[in-house]
Amino acid sequence: MGKGDRKTRRGKTYRGSYGNSRAHSLQPAVAGGKATVTKPAAAKKAAAPKKKSA
Repeated sequence: MGKGDRKTRRGKTYRGSYGNSRAHSLQPAVAGGKATVTKPAAAKKAAAPKKKSA
C-alpha cells in the first residue's frame, strides 16, 4: 500500500494517473444537482453601552 499501488492516492500521484482515488475535479454527487451555496456570516450587533452606577 504505497507508491506502487495503483488503487491508492499515493500510487496515483506517483504514476501520474487519475482515477476514483485521485479525481481531476470535484463534481456534484448527484447528476444535475445544484452547487452548494454558503450563506454570508450574520453581522454581529454592537455591544450596548454599560450603565454607570450613581
